[in-house]
Amino acid sequence: MISVEIFRGKTIGIMGLKRSGLSAARALHAGGANVFAWDDKEAARTDAPMGVGVEPWEQWPWESLHAVILSPGIPLTHPVPHAIVDRANEVGVEIIGDLDLFARAIRAKADDVVTAPIIAITGTNGKSTITALIGHVLQSCGFNAQIGGNIGNPALELDPPKPKTIYVLEVSSYQIDLSPNLHPNISVFSNISPDHIDRHGSLENYALVKAELLKRTLSGGSIVVGTDDALSSAIFTQLITFNDRDTIAVSVGNVLGCGIFVIDGKLYEASNSPAEEIGDLSAAQHLRGVHNWQNAALAYAALRPIIHNPQKIIAALVSFPGLAHRMEDVGKIGKVRFINDSKATNANAASRALACFDNIFWIAGGRAKDGGIESLASYFPQIRKAYLIGEAALKFSKTLNGQIDFELNETINNALYSAAADAEGCSAPDPVVLLSPACSSFDQFNDFEERGNMFRAAVQQMEDLMPREVSA
Repeated sequence: MISVEIFRGKTIGIMGLKRSGLSAARALHAGGANVFAWDDKEAARTDAPMGVGVEPWEQWPWESLHAVILSPGIPLTHPVPHAIVDRANEVGVEIIGDLDLFARAIRAKADDVVTAPIIAITGTNGKSTITALIGHVLQSCGFNAQIGGNIGNPALELDPPKPKTIYVLEVSSYQIDLSPNLHPNISVFSNISPDHIDRHGSLENYALVKAELLKRTLSGGSIVVGTDDALSSAIFTQLITFNDRDTIAVSVGNVLGCGIFVIDGKLYEASNSPAEEIGDLSAAQHLRGVHNWQNAALAYAALRPIIHNPQKIIAALVSFPGLAHRMEDVGKIGKVRFINDSKATNANAASRALACFDNIFWIAGGRAKDGGIESLASYFPQIRKAYLIGEAALKFSKTLNGQIDFELNETINNALYSAAADAEGCSAPDPVVLLSPACSSFDQFNDFEERGNMFRAAVQQMEDLMPREVSA
């Protein structure tokens, strides 16, 4: 844990006691702050650490409050600010998040002997895989990569800096809003597609929030931008005017005069003419699909200022073991392969998995995002049948009606067993049961991880129930 000592003796309020809020409470208390905390859910309040005053936020000592630490999921601006935001603004109390605490604490701990660079990754899709990829490569090359933020451990739960420490942080748009003091040494921007519009008001506002992290990159640092969608390309064009930072374009399918690009799985680096072929990403067993080539290329570009031997980066990328809930191969029963892509919480993310397979028995649904699944129509020919779950089931059935066969299932388990039976009985030699919901999980689960874990466990249970051959 990283203790936050910059608020020693000061009074701090924490609103929201899930992962990030709890870590902030522990780090502030360890650093000598006087901490008050609250969560609107009673069950969450029972997890508050010893020494923290759990009181309704209206009863906090606002006259002496120095800052409010807001959990990322609590509305700051859209659709309507939480009442605590209005109160803090009225009395002039700073509102920040746990990543801002982390950034201030690291800066306070840094000295001439131990400095800890920060690599921050954001974007709509791919950021978790990119974060994990960068951390994997750094660890493979002898660095003490501390990986967290919006993935895995909250930033304040990571180890304090020591020699060869590099912090690799996934940063959501919610966290960017609350982290004005997070200034990465290297920032990575994957792509933009419609998501979290209810939180930011419009796609343009959402893109602007993401771009704000890049603008905070330290002078002398590097900014890496995937340029294959129009909004990201426009952001890159704006950022190349920042002459004190190296801004690097990354593309898949387009040859760049300067930057990193991938053509047919081959990764190229173009700084001089002609471009140099660096390696073959198709050799990476757990980086299947064009979207993962983009993830690998973005990771490569971010790592080049740190690891100067390109072949070391490529070798480590190829050895990447994959990430849970991102096109995770969770088993094969008979001829049927089962893929857990629970992290696909919008249609754009689901399209990346659908593009990788034929003969798909598709489990989809949950709490629908804006736009539904209409944009996935080009993948319908690859889908043998769909199994629809959750709040979105009826809405999705209207989109699929007359396009592909489907059935409505109440739960993932019901969908899985039905899909597995249909897949085993089909004529295709290599059917795939794919959980790629194109929806958030919050109608039935706490998060996408719980949803994916249930799917994985159900596949394992099916496998355990299969009859075993007994040798004589």
